[in-house]
Order: sequence, then C-alpha cells, then structure tokens
Amino acid sequence: MSTAPLPVSIQVDGERTSGLWQRPGDARAIYVLAHGAGAGMTHREMEAVANALCDAGIAVLRFNFLYMEHGGKRPDAPKLAHAAIRAAVAEATKLAPDLPLYAGGRSFGGRMTSQAQALEPLPNVRGLIFVGFPLHPAGKPSTDRAAHLSDVHIPMLFLQGSRDALAELHLLRPVVEELGTRATLHVFEGADHSFHVLKSSGTTDAKVRAELCDAITSWISDTAT
Repeated sequence: MSTAPLPVSIQVDGERTSGLWQRPGDARAIYVLAHGAGAGMTHREMEAVANALCDAGIAVLRFNFLYMEHGGKRPDAPKLAHAAIRAAVAEATKLAPDLPLYAGGRSFGGRMTSQAQALEPLPNVRGLIFVGFPLHPAGKPSTDRAAHLSDVHIPMLFLQGSRDALAELHLLRPVVEELGTRATLHVFEGADHSFHVLKSSGTTDAKVRAELCDAITSWISDTAT
C-alpha cells in the first residue's frame, strides 16, 4: 500500500502554494513531479503515478503552480513557473537531503522544469524526467520548444506515447539523438499525450502506467550511482 501523502506549504515569490509529500520507508530517490497545464497535483493520474512510484521506492513531491493554486485556468508565465519549480526543488532537498534528487513532470510542468534547468541549474538535481514532453502544440509540428534542451547538461528521460499529438515521433527522435548520451527516449506504443490507449490496442491504461513507472525507476537506478 502506498504511503499517504503529507501536505506541505511551499513559498513562491512571497506567496504560498500547496504540495503533497510521499516518502516510503525504503526510498532511494526523490522525484519532484510538476503537473500539466490543465490539471493540478491532485488529478487522479498524478496521484496514481505518485503512488506507483512510492510503492517502487521513489519519494515524490507534487505541488501546484500558483495559477492552479488560485483556481486559474491560464498557466503562469515562464518566469513564475520557474520560480515555483525552484521552490519545490528546494523544499524537496529540505525534506530529504539524504536522497538523490530528480525533477520534471507532466507536459507543461516538464517543459517548465527543463527551461528552468537550462537558464540556471536546479541545485542538487541529478536528472530530468518528462512525462509527455510537449514538443509542439497539437496540429502545429515544430521543434522550436526543444531549442533550450541543448543547454541542459544533466541526464534526461523522455517518456512519450506513440500517438502523442504534442510530440510527433519523427520530430522528437532526432531531437533526442542530437542530445547524445544524456538523453533517453522510452516510447509507449499506442499511448496518447495522456498515456491513454485505445481498447483495440491490446493493453490498458493501468498497464501503460505500470510500464511508465518501471521505466522511471530503472532509469533512476542507472543514473543515481
């Protein structure tokens, strides 16, 4: 059974936002998990991923960006989103200074984390994990959003569905290859941007989520040493 999340308060630019902290007894690393643009830290998929990782020995800190904390729908400007990520990373370090630290998250949250890292390295963060990196808007294929990744000099894990409308694989694969050995791409066949699969795929969302968490834990084991 997963460790119950504990509420935490995180200060961001003179304001406070909510966080949820889960640390299993056998924790071997921390993942600061940022949410996507349309759903906050308590969304059922965010909760499911956090619980699965916790069961696998990965502590997780979820948090809300300020717009989500205030009930807004329009995501924060990058500068404010970056500040929230830095505050969450600092909080994770305080909560468990003994554990290797990783950051990233779903879609918007993952991209804001990589931008923050590219501008100024996040203290103590050993690697970035993207759960559906939003390479481009739906229907507008481009690699412009990946330009900053060349300024990220720590390991990166890209977890992407083969049907992801926000990251066409024929564009994403060259981006990852250009990043060299510091980038790893794990593709989930039949999954969309939300890691949902069709009934005709022969698998289920739950199995995809389990594969996703296995990929994260295996990659952390490879990079934490």
